Amino acid sequence: MASAAAVAVEEGDEPRSIVPVVAPALPPPVEKASPFPPSAVAADEGSTVVRSVVRRWRREDLLEKGGLLLRALAWVFSLIAVAVLASNKHGGWMNFDHYQEYRYLLSVAVIALVYSSAQLFRQAQRFSTGKDLAPRWNTGIMDFAGDQVIAYLLLSASSAAIPITDRMRRELVNNFTDASVAAISMTLLAFVAFGISSLFTGFKVSKRSYF
Repeated sequence: MASAAAVAVEEGDEPRSIVPVVAPALPPPVEKASPFPPSAVAADEGSTVVRSVVRRWRREDLLEKGGLLLRALAWVFSLIAVAVLASNKHGGWMNFDHYQEYRYLLSVAVIALVYSSAQLFRQAQRFSTGKDLAPRWNTGIMDFAGDQVIAYLLLSASSAAIPITDRMRRELVNNFTDASVAAISMTLLAFVAFGISSLFTGFKVSKRSYF
């Protein structure tokens, strides 16, 4: 052993020390941060809710204004029908009250005029004060049923008056038959207005919760 050490010294080799190798320490785990802080997520959800509410309000406002316009048109058409038919008296057989069909048409036109007047007053009151004259929970059903009934009556009365008017115009065309045609036309236009209004009210009824 001594000879080997001497040989190493003689050859000029320096003795080497053994240095222990220590493995590098792992870095502490880093938690992944959310791309959006909780406050931003909550704010985004809140803005989504607000946008949804605003869209619903706009839709309801559009339905209200559309329904008001349709009822106003129905009121105008019904008023013209009543005025034209009630004044359709030219003596003898050319008096509307001699015919059951025209009396029925006038009665229905008056009912439609009264109904549309009441609805216009109620809607104007709601727009101006924000309060409805009828209970809120059943106004949609009442409007839908009323529009349906009035539309059916207008169509029924017009259908009853058309055949007799057509027979008269085949024989003679004069002021009496022209006025009858005008009254029937106004009644049919009022029917269309009430029919479209019933679609609006039906949509509102389907979207409203009653329980």
